[in-house]
Amino acid sequence: MAKRSLYQRLRSTAQVRLALFCLGILLMITGVLIGPLPGPGFLIVFPVGLMLCLQNSAWAKRIYVRFKRRHPRYAGWTDRVMRRASAARRREREALKTEVNVTAPDRRDDN
Repeated sequence: MAKRSLYQRLRSTAQVRLALFCLGILLMITGVLIGPLPGPGFLIVFPVGLMLCLQNSAWAKRIYVRFKRRHPRYAGWTDRVMRRASAARRREREALKTEVNVTAPDRRDDN
């Protein structure tokens, strides 16, 4: 069995998960506040905060899933920025579907 990392062991306690969730909220708020300033601060700080919130809160995951269903275009961008495994699987599945549709012959009989 593989040994769990220190981060995974710390996240197993409720107090640490709550602290990480609060840190994520704080980073997202900070990202919005520094957004108007020059530089890529928002693009770095906000996704890190979002990632911490999604990793440590089932409530945040449910809201994010609802957002993804309502706004798939923006959610795809967010998944790519956060490098979520589900986004990579979805892109591969869509690529396979389009490949199958392109390579499948037309099955009409001319008889």
